[in-house]
Amino acid sequence: MRNQGFGAEVFDGRPVIGIASTWSELAPCNAHLDRVAEAVKRGVWMAGGFPLEFPVMATGETLLRPTAMLYRNMLAMQAEELIRANPLDGVVLLSGCDKTTPGLLMGAASVDLPAVMVTGGPMLNGKFRGGDVGSGTHVWKFEAEIKAGRMSVEEGHVAEGCMARSNGHCMTMGTASTMACVAEALGMQLPGSAAWPAVDSRRFEVAQEAGKRIVAMVEEDLRPSAILTREAFENAVRANAAIGGSTNAIIHLTALAGRVGVDLPLDDFDALVRDVPTIVDLMPSGRFLMEDFCYAGGLPVVLRELDDAGLLHGGAVTVTGRGVGENVADAVCWNTEVIRPIGEPLQPAGSGTAVLRGNLAPGGAVIKQSAASPELMRHTGRALVFDSPEEYHAVCDDDDLDVSPGDVLVIRGAGPKGYPGMPEVANVPLPVKLLRAGVTDMVRISDGRMSGTGFGTVVLHVAPEAAVGGPLALVRTGDRIELDVPGRRLTLLVPDEELERRRAAWVPPESEDDGGYRWLYREHVLQADGGADFGFLRGSRGSEVPRDSH
Repeated sequence: MRNQGFGAEVFDGRPVIGIASTWSELAPCNAHLDRVAEAVKRGVWMAGGFPLEFPVMATGETLLRPTAMLYRNMLAMQAEELIRANPLDGVVLLSGCDKTTPGLLMGAASVDLPAVMVTGGPMLNGKFRGGDVGSGTHVWKFEAEIKAGRMSVEEGHVAEGCMARSNGHCMTMGTASTMACVAEALGMQLPGSAAWPAVDSRRFEVAQEAGKRIVAMVEEDLRPSAILTREAFENAVRANAAIGGSTNAIIHLTALAGRVGVDLPLDDFDALVRDVPTIVDLMPSGRFLMEDFCYAGGLPVVLRELDDAGLLHGGAVTVTGRGVGENVADAVCWNTEVIRPIGEPLQPAGSGTAVLRGNLAPGGAVIKQSAASPELMRHTGRALVFDSPEEYHAVCDDDDLDVSPGDVLVIRGAGPKGYPGMPEVANVPLPVKLLRAGVTDMVRISDGRMSGTGFGTVVLHVAPEAAVGGPLALVRTGDRIELDVPGRRLTLLVPDEELERRRAAWVPPESEDDGGYRWLYREHVLQADGGADFGFLRGSRGSEVPRDSH
C-alpha cells in the first residue's frame, strides 16, 4: 500500500474502511459518485479510520442491456467477495440507479461486516414549458404523445434535456428513489439522507457523516445482522406503501431477506400494507418530485407519521445505533401538500401493492393500485397474447391490429429465466390506434417488471413465469381473463381439462446460452416470488475467508 503514498503512520491498527463504489460513466445516475466517495473519505479520516475506495459493477438501468436486473446478482456476488477477501473492518456502500442499492445491500448482508449505505440522490426537478416533469414518468407520457401525433420528435428531444438537468437518479418515486427510501427505512442509511438531491451540498455532508459513522460502527461491532431484522423489513414494506413506492421493492426486499434468513413471503407485501395509506404525493402516483419531498422533510416525516399511528417498529435498530423511532421523533413536515398527515392521505389505506393469486398466477402476481385506473380494477376481457415484448412492439403501431380497449394484453417471455433478467417491459405502450382514439389505459399482464416510474393497470411478476411452464405459457389469444383486484384474484377462464391438454403439448423455449454468466443466471435464478436471487447465494457466509488445512 505504500506505493500509493500512504505513510507508515496509517498502518497502526486503525479501522480499515472500504468504500464500494458503483461509479461509472456508463451509469449516468451514478456518474457523480466519485465526488461522493471523496466526502466519505473525509469523514473516515476525521474519525480516525483508513479509507480505501474500490469499484464494483455499475448496473445502470438506462444503458445496460438486456436489463440491469440480469446483473444485480452479479453485483451482489462481486461486492460480497471483494468485501470478504480484502482486509476490511467495515464498508460504505455507494449506489444510485435502481439495482445498485439492493445489489450492494445483498452482498454486504451476506458478509455481515459493519456497513452503511450512501445513495447518490435524485436529480433536480425537471422543468419543461413552465411545469415540473419527472424522469421516467414523463418519458412514457411523451412517448405516447409522439406516437399519437400530438408531439413532434424535436419537441421530445427538448423535453429530454429538461428532464435530465443534473447529476443523480430519477427524481420521481421510481425504483431508485424507492430503494433509497427503503434503505433508510430498513435502518441501513442515515436518517434523512435518501432524499437530498445529488447536487445539493448536503448530499456531501451526509456522505461525510456516513464516513465518520462507519468508524464508530466498527468500534461498536454493529453489523447488518443486527439491523436487518423481521421488524426492519416490516418497517420498509409499510414505508414503501406510504410513499407510493415501486413494485420492484418487493423483488429486492425478498432477495435481501433471503440473505439474512428473514421469512418474508409474498403475501406479507399485501397483508402488511392494508392499514397503510399513501401519504406522499409524488409522481407517478401523484404530482410532486423528490426535490419537493426532500424540502418537505423527507422520509423521517413519513416514518414519524407511521410511528405515531402505531404502524412502525420504533425500536428497530439502525446504523445510528438508535431505534428508528428515536431517529425521527423530532421530524417536522414543512409542506403538507407533498407529505400529507396520515389522517388526510393521498390514497386511502389498502391502496398500495396488491398480491393476486389464481389459476393464472399460483405463485402470485402484484399490481400497484395507486398507479392503476380504478375502473379497470375489476375487468374481464379477451386475451391478446405476445410471446415476447419484441413481438408486441413489432405490431403495436399497425393500424389494422385486431385490438380493442377492453382487451387484456399478455406479454410473456419476460421473466427471470425467459428473457433472461426480468426486464421492465410490462407497461408496454398502448397500441397506436387506441392512443389516437384517446384510450389512456388498458389491462396488461406480464411475468416481467415495470419501471417504478411507470403507471397503468399492469399486473406484474406473474409466477411461475411462462418460460418454466407457468400457466401464463398456456394462454391463447381469444381466451377470457378476469382481473379482480379487490378480491385479489387473477383467473384464466379456461376449463381445467383444456389447460391440461395445452400443458401436455407445451414445449419449453430453447435457450441460446451455452456458457458464461447468462447461462449461470438461467440455471440458478429463482422465480419472482423468491426475489430472483440465485439459490446458492441465499444466506450469510460471514466475513472470514475460508482457508484450507495448510
